[in-house]
Amino acid sequence: MAKEFFYPRGGIVRATRYVLHRMRRLPDSPHRVARGVFAGSLVGFLPLPGLQFLAAWGAARAVRGNVLAALLGTFNTNPLTTPFFAVMAMSLGHWIMGVEAPLSAKAIGHAFGRAGDDLWRNIKAPFTHDVAQWDGLIQFWHDIYVPYFVGALIPGVILSAIAYYLTIPLVSAYQKARAAKAHERAEKRGKLRKALAEATERLKRKTERPDAEGPGEP
Repeated sequence: MAKEFFYPRGGIVRATRYVLHRMRRLPDSPHRVARGVFAGSLVGFLPLPGLQFLAAWGAARAVRGNVLAALLGTFNTNPLTTPFFAVMAMSLGHWIMGVEAPLSAKAIGHAFGRAGDDLWRNIKAPFTHDVAQWDGLIQFWHDIYVPYFVGALIPGVILSAIAYYLTIPLVSAYQKARAAKAHERAEKRGKLRKALAEATERLKRKTERPDAEGPGEP
């Protein structure tokens, strides 16, 4: 359902907890998991529609991070927060690049509309008499996409670096606790096996003792 795309069943908080739970359980060193989280989180902030998983995989391989952690890290954004981050990123990108294009909702919608019209016209052009148009796509590239990418890169790096440093102690603590529990369970199993072996040995001695004494005198 469309509602679940914007607001997952069980809530965004629950979905976030699930991703963090899966991330802590990854069978890899904390530093490799953290590098994967950094790569995936950074990709998640960038405007790469349809290419985020592929880009996260490549970024994780580049920094020698855990690939699955990178894929999970791309879920750091959601449809509810992305519009606000996009406006902030485009504003920052416009300021950095000196772009003076308006950033009102109407102007952004118009840029998307023109780019979409040009894209559809250019797809049909080889099969019809239409002439390819690039003005809308060029405007969208210079006024929307590139400023968004540049503006998202700086806060994306900062927030992903914070996620990196938070992931290391989180995964390390979880792995130590899990190892301690595994060691405790192993000790309990060892004690249980030892107790069963001693009980079996005592029972065996009791059953063999009458045979060793031989039959009694009548």
